Amino acid sequence: MKKRLLLILLLPAGFICVSWGFFAHQRINRLAVFTLPSALMGFYKNNIDFITEHAVDPDKRRYTDSLEAPRHYLDADHYGTAPFDSIPQKWADAVKKYGEKELMGYGTVPWEIQRKYYALVKAFSEGDTSRILKVSSDIGHYIADAHVPLHTTENYNGQMTGQTGIHAFWESRLPELFADEYDYYVGRAHYIQDPLKEAFKILKHTFGYKDSVLVIEARLSKSFPTDRKYTFVERSGKITRQYSTAYSRAFHNALNGMVEEQMRASILHVGSFWYSAWVDAGQPDLRKARAGSLTDEERKRERVAEEGYRKGGIIGREY
Repeated sequence: MKKRLLLILLLPAGFICVSWGFFAHQRINRLAVFTLPSALMGFYKNNIDFITEHAVDPDKRRYTDSLEAPRHYLDADHYGTAPFDSIPQKWADAVKKYGEKELMGYGTVPWEIQRKYYALVKAFSEGDTSRILKVSSDIGHYIADAHVPLHTTENYNGQMTGQTGIHAFWESRLPELFADEYDYYVGRAHYIQDPLKEAFKILKHTFGYKDSVLVIEARLSKSFPTDRKYTFVERSGKITRQYSTAYSRAFHNALNGMVEEQMRASILHVGSFWYSAWVDAGQPDLRKARAGSLTDEERKRERVAEEGYRKGGIIGREY
């Protein structure tokens, strides 16, 4: 019993979380449906359970696909103090400047958003409903990840500043505790002229928050009573140490609406990318769309990803 308790105490808070957390990703995709115009909303509402459930597929693939992890982040500060003045937006230009190995090492989320966008345009153009739903779910995940401040820095889990665990704290623990308090009326989806440029614009805005997240938590940690900072919760049949509700509330309040703002922005951007892809495909009438199906290879990859996720063990960066 003592050995088990010691092991629990040594586990970092929120150690099992990846990305926004399953809860937040699923809520973002689900609510994005309601930003769409009526000509498109009907199709997505009819398939809202799929869009919601599969919002977490990219995270599950991280347990089996060695190429998946970099698609979720961009360590912008690796490229200098003004990284968005340095990083070429076009992939070919970025490869020419930095090399593909370096780009893969520090994240590729803006280019993954662009890649998924054109895959979605193609799916709409072909009227392949299965592909539309699958790619919509995936791109929603990557767009949401681009709104997480700690997805834009090499200090992605506070490991460089003695704040290990802050990643899951911000993007999973806080939404799970306080998301029901948020205002989700975000307005209507709008047309995006340039998906790659928009992805970089999102990341630049998000990057502006990363220092605040770290500084605010460090300051709070110094002033908050240590014996009230953590609690123990059961998740997926395991007892884990987690930040207490009191400490989480204090951090959430100190962030002054940041998490809510980024969730709201994620919802509107996801809907806007879906809508724009539909427009670029010629606004097809989805009532006449053929009932497409995933290929055998795609279904196999989904099964493998699910099995890998259940076994545990992320390939590459944990966060």
